[in-house]
Amino acid sequence: MTVTNSTEVIAPTATAPIRETEQEFDWRQCWYPVTFVQDLPPNRPYSFSLYEEPLVLFRNQEGKLSCLTDICPHRAAKLSDGQIIDGKLECLYHGWQFGAEGECLHIPQLPEDAKIPTLACVKSFKVVEKQGIVWMWAGEAEAADEQSIPIIEDLEKPEFVIETDFMSDRPFDQTYFIENVMDPAHFPISHDGSLSNRKKAQPLEMEVMETSVQGILGRVRETRNALGNWIDLNFLAPNLVTYRYGLAKPGLYGGVAIYSLPLGKGRCRVLLRFYRNFLTWIIKLQPRWFAHWYRNRVSEEDLPFIVGAQVQIERLSQNPNSLYLPLKTSDIFVISYRKWLDKYGSTLPYYQGYSTSKDYSEKFSPRSDLLERFHRHTQICSSCSDAYRTSIRVKQTFVGMAIALTAVALLTEGRVSIVAVSAAILAVILAVVAQNVKTKFERSYTRN
Repeated sequence: MTVTNSTEVIAPTATAPIRETEQEFDWRQCWYPVTFVQDLPPNRPYSFSLYEEPLVLFRNQEGKLSCLTDICPHRAAKLSDGQIIDGKLECLYHGWQFGAEGECLHIPQLPEDAKIPTLACVKSFKVVEKQGIVWMWAGEAEAADEQSIPIIEDLEKPEFVIETDFMSDRPFDQTYFIENVMDPAHFPISHDGSLSNRKKAQPLEMEVMETSVQGILGRVRETRNALGNWIDLNFLAPNLVTYRYGLAKPGLYGGVAIYSLPLGKGRCRVLLRFYRNFLTWIIKLQPRWFAHWYRNRVSEEDLPFIVGAQVQIERLSQNPNSLYLPLKTSDIFVISYRKWLDKYGSTLPYYQGYSTSKDYSEKFSPRSDLLERFHRHTQICSSCSDAYRTSIRVKQTFVGMAIALTAVALLTEGRVSIVAVSAAILAVILAVVAQNVKTKFERSYTRN
């Protein structure tokens, strides 16, 4: 059998697709998830970016969130390096202060009777909090429609609860991440021993039921499981992938919402939200930071493969239709997403479609800091950063205790000395445990 003639192989696209002009996707007219509300620092500016554009969040005196371009109009310093004073964002270079709409409210170097220049303002963006996520509208505020925020309808029902929220930055483009999570066939192999089992690798039945400028609606199920239910797998442009599944018992459902934010070339932020309406009491028993150890491992199992794919595609300067050999029993959603980019992605600042791409003049090289767990996750997660600092303090405390108890053992004799030695050994053991916990927040999972 010749592979290229097999009906199991998805035929490549020979030429670039014809773009639809009636319905053109506009990336500015969209809501973007920035961070989970619980991970937003309460009393200092919060920096992020959207397609390389630097932005900053802060709260005014009433606690309302504001989003501004992260650049001071005076001398181009980063406002996110500043501080919040009485609900105003102050640039620490010269003390200029800005309000919720980006208006300049105070310039220390101006005489008291002088007017603040009209150009001394910063561009602002519409920002709201919904379902525990901070959302930013990339276009003009007047066009923002809060009803179009891609929330999860299940979470509006009281019986559904959030299992865990997990956020991390990734060292590759957003389109490579979305391709990865729209690929259920990789779970048994790449996530063997964590999320799945390699024995479950099998042909999948996949259906794309609708494709439009709004995204892709589909479903998937196993072919070797006679009782296997369909799992809904959808892509909502430009940054949400959802899985929703039902259990054997009617009325029991679970799902995952996978949001992503294109920070810039070679960087994206991922916000994972797991939810369900069964065994909800168990959720309260596990600390959020402890659950994140597992979520970090799962994401890190894929990380080298996604980085490697982007490196190879850009090194060879070829599109996926020339490099991929996709199968109908595993890759339908992956190819559908890449073709969606071919058809609707022309307005994006950059993208990698199936037979087209945009703005890849510079070869991709992953940022080394984002290859480690601390920079990808711990420092932007409120739960893990708190636990990380606690592990450092606990380790230092037990090290100090071990030293002090050793000194007591050397200066005493008999029973007191024996007790001091035993306690010192215990303190050393606990210090080692604290060090291992600390390492969990710093280093990525490796297979070997």
